[in-house]
Amino acid sequence: MGSAPAPQPGNDRPVYKPGTQFVARQTILTGDEKVFGYELLFRDGVENFFRHEDVDAASRSTLSTTSLVGLDILCDGRRGFVNCTRDILLKDYITLLPPGQVVVEVLESVPADELVIAACRRLKEAGYMIALDDFAVDDPRERLTELADIIKVDLRVTSRDNSAAMVRRYGPWRCRMLAEKVETREEFLAARKAGFLYFQGYFFRQPEILTAREIPANRVNYLRMLKAVSQNELDLREIENLVKSEAALCYRLLRYLNSAVFGFASEIRSVSHALSILGERELRRWIRLVATLGAGQTKTTDLVLATLVRARFCELLSPKVPHDNSDLFLMGMLSLMDSILEIPMPQILESIPIDQECKAILLGGGGSLRRFYQLMLAQESGEWKAVSDLCRQLDLDESDVANAHWQAMHWARQVSGGT
Repeated sequence: MGSAPAPQPGNDRPVYKPGTQFVARQTILTGDEKVFGYELLFRDGVENFFRHEDVDAASRSTLSTTSLVGLDILCDGRRGFVNCTRDILLKDYITLLPPGQVVVEVLESVPADELVIAACRRLKEAGYMIALDDFAVDDPRERLTELADIIKVDLRVTSRDNSAAMVRRYGPWRCRMLAEKVETREEFLAARKAGFLYFQGYFFRQPEILTAREIPANRVNYLRMLKAVSQNELDLREIENLVKSEAALCYRLLRYLNSAVFGFASEIRSVSHALSILGERELRRWIRLVATLGAGQTKTTDLVLATLVRARFCELLSPKVPHDNSDLFLMGMLSLMDSILEIPMPQILESIPIDQECKAILLGGGGSLRRFYQLMLAQESGEWKAVSDLCRQLDLDESDVANAHWQAMHWARQVSGGT
């Protein structure tokens, strides 16, 4: 991972600010929907960050200390799947990253020749996990299956019968099978039943809503918290009572407020003490944050982290985006709240007073913030062409957008207890 290389004379690529990180991630889950790792998506492909012939130069420019620290931020302490071309494998550039944090993902374009096999064997002996990307029936990389820890199968281009046949042939005693592009819960359940152990896709971000059941009391409390701090006039007694109604949440709140993240000079002893020293703006922000953390206690950590990243990303870019009185931090934070609480978005927005512009966007409608909302989603999923197009339409600097996302990920990990 590293900053984009400077363009050469005659190259029409844009000039990016030094240190800009163009990277996104896709979550990889276990069968019980816990985060196993993330596939890292680099701008223009990872090979563009390993162009230097000199390994030392490659290390300085693409795997600096900031990058190595950033891997931990990006992957929240889990493994990062890094796409590798033949050139990267043969030159051992991937060894500049720690083996305990990286899964070497061999792309489908890499031939299984003797040099590649030898490179994979060296990496395996050094402690790296090997994954084969987009593995297919009669795949020419068959010889690499003897070294592979994980085989990835794209469900969009592989029939259910062929997927099941590959699971029987290669897993679980030889390789752990990973199903890619799992977009619905039905696909997830079918793939898990077929024997896949890992799953990649956005199925887990779709709320599984049972409209007939009653909403649990604690979820109602989180909605009430969000509603209380969205009113024009704050009722501090109401807010204090709501926070105190969740004992575990009270403890977490006080722990967060006493951490270096918030930087308070004196120790905060109680909820009422916290309310007395927080300004109105910080109080609103604080309650929104902890309500989100509390609501997501039983969900996959990626959902909570993604929610916090979205909120902070929107907040950081708000000075550069015309938004009238819209609260962009709240818009980002609410964007995944239906998945976290398993409550329909219209029902959430009925409970929380929010400006009409943000409300329209969250309900899937149009409006002046629509492009900005699309930019948030594109940056998160690594859709780089869409990011470039939307930045141009919004008159935003791509480097500013990339850096805002990077800062948002760092902040989210801090406030969620990841550091």
